[in-house]
Amino acid sequence: MARDLGTKFVCFKCGTKFYDLKKPVPACPKCGADQREAPVAKPQTARQQRAAAAKEAEEAEAPAVEEAETEDEEDEAEDAGDDE
Repeated sequence: MARDLGTKFVCFKCGTKFYDLKKPVPACPKCGADQREAPVAKPQTARQQRAAAAKEAEEAEAPAVEEAETEDEEDEAEDAGDDE
C-alpha cells in the first residue's frame, strides 16, 4: 500500500521535511529553496569528532564551575560584612 513519494529531504534553509515527489528540481514547498544548492559539509575524521566533543564538554563544564566559585565568594563576602 505504500506509495513511492520520491526522496525525502530536510530543507537546509528552513528545516522543513518533505518529499520531492520525483520532480526534477527538489524545491522546498515552504521557502522554495533548491535542495541541490545545499552547502556540502566536509566529513570529519574520528579524531576531529573526538576533539570537537571534548571541546564541547569542557565548555559545558567551565561555566558551572565558575558560577559555583562566584557564589562561594559572595557568601564569604556577606559573612565578612556580618562580622563587622
